[in-house]
Amino acid sequence: MLSRGAASGRALRGAGRAGGQPPPVRGLRASPRARCAMPSWVIDRYGRNDVLRFTRDMVFPTIHFPNEVIIKVHAASLNPIDLSMRSGYGATALNMKRDPLKLKTMETEFPLTLGRDVSGVVMECGLSVSYFKPGDEVWAAIPPWKQGTLSEFVVASGNEVSFKPKCLSHTEAASLPYVGLTAWSAVNQVGGLNQSNCSGKRVLILGASGGVGTFAVQLLKAWGADVTAVCSHDASTLMKKLGADDVIDYRSGNLEEQLKTLPLFDFILDNVGGSTEKWALDLLKKWSGATYVTLVTPFLINMDKLGVADGMLQTGVTVGSKTVKHLFKGVHYRWAFFMPSGPSLDEIAELVDSGKIQPVIDQVFSFSEVPKAFLKLEGGHARGKTVIDVIGKK
Repeated sequence: MLSRGAASGRALRGAGRAGGQPPPVRGLRASPRARCAMPSWVIDRYGRNDVLRFTRDMVFPTIHFPNEVIIKVHAASLNPIDLSMRSGYGATALNMKRDPLKLKTMETEFPLTLGRDVSGVVMECGLSVSYFKPGDEVWAAIPPWKQGTLSEFVVASGNEVSFKPKCLSHTEAASLPYVGLTAWSAVNQVGGLNQSNCSGKRVLILGASGGVGTFAVQLLKAWGADVTAVCSHDASTLMKKLGADDVIDYRSGNLEEQLKTLPLFDFILDNVGGSTEKWALDLLKKWSGATYVTLVTPFLINMDKLGVADGMLQTGVTVGSKTVKHLFKGVHYRWAFFMPSGPSLDEIAELVDSGKIQPVIDQVFSFSEVPKAFLKLEGGHARGKTVIDVIGKK
């Protein structure tokens, strides 16, 4: 089990026990009834929405490593990565992660359960898990190389899991982990911003009305930044509600020209990619440590097209050349990716419980309506997250 550190507060969980004794080592626990199958939404091949299949016979998850927990899923949510994975995008890299030593003789990703976010209750714990116990309410974002959360139960590593914010329902909590951790990776771990150095910094968020964008606006405002959000006009009210200082409608004219009329920025988070990368870095303050971070990278598509070795080589050449090119111009160029992290979710939970970050939910679907939820997400222009109420009766 990875150490969570004093900052996360996890190591103090057993401090209230008599005599300050450490918590007992937890063994594997058998569920009340022997289970071998469970209801789940799966795909057996890659394609469009018709590949989604409901089954009651998905293999029940088991604990293979001592730091794992099994979570009963109360709610899940969808992210753009679920649409991509449904279509097979990134399969080469994800299959390599699932079987890095190529010990299996055939591709075994199917049946594959999609869904990355989970809010639920711990059912079983591995031998080395001391932070959690059965019955704890938790949330997590499951990495894309693992079986997903559109299921009755899911297994996760203990270091990917965190206690659910007390002020949120499971449905609300399920909307945040994946987008929250993606934004946290971009802003904090890659961008280097935090509560102590963000005050007064000018930040531009391109694509601010999506899941990552709405979280990033709130996070950066909580840290004291001056935030400019770029979105369509119909999302401007939401952006103001979330705290954005300036809102730019990308449909109201030439976006580049509109942004050039504003003072230069210290940090740019790009959720859009494409042609924006050609001009966005010119909006940064030169030779001041200003940073551009994009979440739209060719990493997975390079591996799909070129194979693992050549894809990784091409990716390295691309990011290296862009980094050096922009460094000579006085700005930092970075790529960011989702990274699972229970400790980061601990910090996010504190921000949520203090009222500084709130979930933004577009629509909630029942478990039987998962295909409709995918179509909703595929239609685009959602204002917030698409959530699945897994245990609801609807």
